[in-house]
Amino acid sequence: MAGDKRTPVTVIGLGSMGRALADAFIEAGHPTTVWNRTPGKAAPLVAKGAVRAKDVEAAVAASPLVITCLTTFEDTRRVLEPAAAALPGRALVTLNSGSPADARETDAWATGHGVRFLAGAVKNVPSAVGARDTLLYYSGDKTVFDEYETALRVLGGDTVHLGDETDLAALYEMAVGAMLLPALVGFFQGAAAVQARGLEVSSMVRFAGKWLDMIKSLLPVYATEIDRGDYTDAASSVNLFLAGEAHDEELAKETNVDIAWLAPLYDVVKRAAEAGHGDHSVAALTEVLRRPEQTA
Repeated sequence: MAGDKRTPVTVIGLGSMGRALADAFIEAGHPTTVWNRTPGKAAPLVAKGAVRAKDVEAAVAASPLVITCLTTFEDTRRVLEPAAAALPGRALVTLNSGSPADARETDAWATGHGVRFLAGAVKNVPSAVGARDTLLYYSGDKTVFDEYETALRVLGGDTVHLGDETDLAALYEMAVGAMLLPALVGFFQGAAAVQARGLEVSSMVRFAGKWLDMIKSLLPVYATEIDRGDYTDAASSVNLFLAGEAHDEELAKETNVDIAWLAPLYDVVKRAAEAGHGDHSVAALTEVLRRPEQTA
């Protein structure tokens, strides 16, 4: 069978993302072992051909490649500790949230347990796992990535190794993820304003999508400005954004929408203007977001 030639994989943690990961491995023909603290979550995967391990130690022992999809690095260490005897020689890939410091701590923990470690992040929703354009990035032991790259690409066609420093995936996960909440809250604010006029929120989705496309197109420009430290060619200035505060306040009064979440953002804009960046590109906000000790 084709599956017999594929790397056996264990997936630990069967929330919505973990189930999607395991399902992708099963569909690709990888012998797949699964384990979750709540055994019932494994049932749909077992019906598709997965093997449910009786405990976490058996799950780890079943495969050379162990994928964990738990909430945090701390959760991963805690769940795997009872399987310490089975860990040496395994390749461990974590797909969870956490800080760079947490990733480094887990790397040290893994090394102490004789584990080859790769930290990773899935940059999409569970339903996108396995798609050709789904992005996953990893950092850490390059030999693990090279050995298991074929298996890892089952989870998404856009699979990247960022470097040997174990904390890079966590760094990029948080750096890129910082955009999510402000963007979503902005959409939700707009949704509340549209509803205040008796309109369907779905009526603004196409326009919001176009707006996000425009923002995406600006990211390379802003990245270059920040890397060069040159903000003088301002298509959209700090002062232009500062002027928008009054418009937001007027809309809030008219629609009775709470915009308090914007106050800290406008505080950053004001600080940039006060620092002499008023006529500079809005990318200059990066300069006031850096703490003084980082620029000394």
